[in-house]
Amino acid sequence: MSDPQTKTVKVVSPWQDLWARFKEDKVAVCALAVVIILLALAVFAPLISPQNPYDLSGLSLRDARRPPGHVGSGGYIHLLGTDAQGRDLLSAILYGLRVSLQIGIAAGAAALVIGTTIGITAAYARGFVEAILMRIVDLQLSFPAILLALVLVAILGQGQMQLIIALVAAQYAYFARTAYGAASAERSKDYVEAAAATPLSARRIVFRHILPNAMPALIVVATVQIAYAIALEATLSFLGLGLPVTEPSLGMLISNGVKYMMSGRTWISLYPGLALIILIVSINLVGDHLRDILNPRLDR
Repeated sequence: MSDPQTKTVKVVSPWQDLWARFKEDKVAVCALAVVIILLALAVFAPLISPQNPYDLSGLSLRDARRPPGHVGSGGYIHLLGTDAQGRDLLSAILYGLRVSLQIGIAAGAAALVIGTTIGITAAYARGFVEAILMRIVDLQLSFPAILLALVLVAILGQGQMQLIIALVAAQYAYFARTAYGAASAERSKDYVEAAAATPLSARRIVFRHILPNAMPALIVVATVQIAYAIALEATLSFLGLGLPVTEPSLGMLISNGVKYMMSGRTWISLYPGLALIILIVSINLVGDHLRDILNPRLDR
């Protein structure tokens, strides 16, 4: 017979607890929903877009700068109008979201791996290695990221890969500093010192004890830096230094319509600008709420 006072303990995973706390903020949940919707639109852009803005044979200059609701030569309605090249603006925005998210996620992921490796290596190795690596990181953090990205893009040239390399070089230091701070706090604890005194390899100690405790802070930084990478890409493309004019990124679409603002054709820049603002603000709202949850000192 079982003991009547025996109680069943329900084990809740950390991710379930994270979601339970995350959904308490309705604004953050709405922002996450917007991010998921925009991500889905970007992924399925080739299937749902009425026009392929990369296909030059499907474009007609007769449809250039048409207002929203115009029926184009292709037979479909341009719900958001067309740009100066005759591209359907809705299709261009969907493909622009695709490009912006690809660059932002790729740059954020690469900067996360490189910066985390540098920060944890410096915190674990200490001594001369720590001094050299962190002085390099501190030196880079003293320069504005956009200035460094501008210089690198000017050297490397235009293109998605060149832009990703420039963004990674401009952003990895933020991850390195965050990883170093979190790893240094864990490295000085008794259980890590005891593990380091055993025959356990440094790799095992890092991946079992130090890295898991540094991940919450790195997740928050990654969320914010992805949004920052998207904004940097849009800024560089707007200035004509990012992607080439043949790729309809959001920054390039905004740049293409600036010269027509005074003539009343505001939709060419307005709708891509709104899409960019909604994307960046939504990602930042999700990141801010994750910061409040994962950092107990900021928990309200």
